[in-house]
Amino acid sequence: MKILAIDTALDAISACVVDAAEERPDSIETMAMERGHAEALLPLIDRVMARVEGGFAALGRVAVNVGPGSFTGLRVGVAAARAIALACEIPVAGVSTLAALAAPLILEQKPGLVVTAIDARRGNVYFTAFGPTGRAVVPPRLAQPREALRSLGAGPLRLAGPGARLLAAEAPAAGTDAEIAAGGGEVDIAFVARLGLLADLELAPPRPLYIAAPGAKAQEEAPA
Repeated sequence: MKILAIDTALDAISACVVDAAEERPDSIETMAMERGHAEALLPLIDRVMARVEGGFAALGRVAVNVGPGSFTGLRVGVAAARAIALACEIPVAGVSTLAALAAPLILEQKPGLVVTAIDARRGNVYFTAFGPTGRAVVPPRLAQPREALRSLGAGPLRLAGPGARLLAAEAPAAGTDAEIAAGGGEVDIAFVARLGLLADLELAPPRPLYIAAPGAKAQEEAPA
């Protein structure tokens, strides 16, 4: 089965097509950008699909990064994924940014928790932690870096994601053994595809993931 993966959650737009039976993507493209996701995404997807034998008709599933991330970026990516899935009459799976950042580090099977984090602004991070088997041991949360570290224990921690440096800066004061893992700063769109292939569609809806602060009233939509 071939899957089209789409990512617009952070400061880039990406798309790729992966065949479940192949190691390398059939087609892939990424463009760094802070704004203009809506205008650039569909042309980028068209270019990616033009390099895939059979085009859109060859797809069996779509995957989309559902966040946390940019409020506008998430909505653009999710809307595109839903539209393509509807037109092709195929299912669509949502993939967490935090899980996609963690996936390559989990595969390395090194000691310690894999912790992924995104800068949530105003002194906060979105973060989660995974054990050696890939199971989430700390669910996605919004917290200040020191508070996040307290919930993660003494370590060792392997940090990844654009918010990793915020955790690393607080680690010495918190007495936590933590280091930023090499190559874990950005989402690899191929891992969004791989996670989308493995996703249980009933547990991975294609809708933006918004993480509220502890004790906050749940909202249907809120800025990420």
